Amino acid sequence: MELLSQHPTALIAVTGLLGLIIGSFLNVVIYRVPKMLENEWRQGCCELLEQECEQSERFNLMTPASTCPHCQHTIRPWENIPVISYLALKGRCGACREPISKRYPMVEFVTGLMSAFLAWKFGWGYELAAALVFSWALICLTLIDADTQLLPDNITLPLLWLGLIANYFGLFTSLEQALWGAVWGYMSLWSIFWLFKLVTGKEGMGYGDFKLLAALGAWMGWQALPAIILLSSVVGALIGVAGILIMGKDKNKPMPFGPYLAIAGWIQFCWGEAINQAYLNLL
Repeated sequence: MELLSQHPTALIAVTGLLGLIIGSFLNVVIYRVPKMLENEWRQGCCELLEQECEQSERFNLMTPASTCPHCQHTIRPWENIPVISYLALKGRCGACREPISKRYPMVEFVTGLMSAFLAWKFGWGYELAAALVFSWALICLTLIDADTQLLPDNITLPLLWLGLIANYFGLFTSLEQALWGAVWGYMSLWSIFWLFKLVTGKEGMGYGDFKLLAALGAWMGWQALPAIILLSSVVGALIGVAGILIMGKDKNKPMPFGPYLAIAGWIQFCWGEAINQAYLNLL
């Protein structure tokens, strides 16, 4: 601990390695949490309808062990080393040689890179620990929403409370500003949702988006909300246009807003002061 606190280079390197390991775990969370929720909903529906449900195998973040989706080969420890195992196996399963999704090493690499950057930005201290948890949660929410158009409460709500707790100690803003950030974060998108629904008769976003912006407000304060909403719109427009023009995506297909909120929130979290200053100078 003393070495890490006194030598920034060592702290950055160790935090980056920790990020790679956490990234491997985040892949599990991203894949399994939606399936765990689906199992819970199915069980709840059966209980409500007073029907018997088929007893499925135990499925959570720990069990069963990770397997190849093609041949069900159990992933051995030396096949699960972040990034390195993917390169050593040349991107293929060690048993059936079917391709492994590139997203797994990408999540690990990006998590490691973001973690190392946060270590460089915040240095040793409670701010770094909080920033890491905040960033890892946003990675999970981004990819879960991109895959399923869900923002699970069991990630979003603890993130909100952790933001309020962190700012009780004044890590990133005052508790008062964090509290109103959570309130106005939720209410702003809630108001837009109902206004859009009254005008068009359609739902433009989900309630998970309200909770996510509330969580971002709890971490950064109410002053950050306008910039986050503006940035998320810009990021969404850029990614949406690129998806249509480059990847040929259907422009009529709904796009989840959560990933854009998460990306904008992380940008504001890391570079908010510089962005605000540049904006004020422009005005």
